[in-house]
Amino acid sequence: MLVDHHCHLDFPQLAADRDGLLARAKAAGVGAMVTISTRIRQLPSLLEICEAHDSIYCSVGTHPDNAGEEGERGITADEIVRLSEHPKVVAIGEAGLDYFHKKASPQAQEEGFRAHIEAARRTGLPLEIHARDADQDTLAIIEDEYAKGAFPAILHCYTGGPELARRAAELGLFVSFTGVVTFKKNDALRDIARAVPLDQMLVETDAPFLAPEPYRGKTNEPAFVAHTAAALAKVKGITPEAFAQATTDNFFRLFRKAKRPASGPTSAA
Repeated sequence: MLVDHHCHLDFPQLAADRDGLLARAKAAGVGAMVTISTRIRQLPSLLEICEAHDSIYCSVGTHPDNAGEEGERGITADEIVRLSEHPKVVAIGEAGLDYFHKKASPQAQEEGFRAHIEAARRTGLPLEIHARDADQDTLAIIEDEYAKGAFPAILHCYTGGPELARRAAELGLFVSFTGVVTFKKNDALRDIARAVPLDQMLVETDAPFLAPEPYRGKTNEPAFVAHTAAALAKVKGITPEAFAQATTDNFFRLFRKAKRPASGPTSAA
C-alpha cells in the first residue's frame, strides 16, 4: 500500500476523469490520498470529493500564491482551526513561501504562513509547507515559530537545498518528494533524499503536476506515486515493498485523523 498525501483532485486536469484515475490509483496500490486546499474559501468543493470516498481526505488552507486573496483581515488561525474540525480534514495548508511566481507579496505570504503554523500547533494536524526559491526565509520562519512551540509539518514537493532539509529533519519535520526526484539529471535531489531519515520521509504526486519518469511532461495522477516510490526505494537501498510500508506507516503516524484501511499493511514496530 502507498499513500499520496498531496494531490489536487479538484483541479480541472483531474476532475474530468476522476473515476478513472481513482480506479487506476487503486490498481497501483494507492490506498489513501489527501487532496490539498489551495484556497480556504474553496473547502466545500474538496469536502464534496472526500465525503464521496472513504479513502480520500483533504487539508484546509491557502497556497502562498493566493495569500493576498483572503480579504483585508487575511487568513486567521482561528478560522483554520474551526474549519479543520471536519472529520475529513486531516491536514493544514498548503501554506508557505513562493518566491518563484511572486503572485502575492512576501508580507502576505509570511502572515499566512505563520497563521497556518499556529493552526497546526493548536490542532496537532500536519502543515503541508510549500517552499519554492525561498529556503532561507522558510527556514527562518520555521525556526522562529518552532521556538514558540513544536508543530507537525511536511516540506512537501521538496526541491530545495540540503540545509533546509537537514535542519527541518533535525526539528522533527517530515520531507516529501515528488516525481522530480526521478528526473535523470537530478542527482543532487536524490542525494538529499538519501540523507533524509526514512522514518521522516513521505512520497507524493502533487498531481496534476510533476509527473515522474517515464511520464514526465504528461498530466500526473495519484497512481504514478508508485514510480516515485520505486525510485526513492532505490535511493534508500531497500525494496519497494519496504519503502511502501515505511512511508505508509509514516503517513498514518503523522496524519492522525486518517483511518488506515483494514486491509492495509500493519506496522512492524
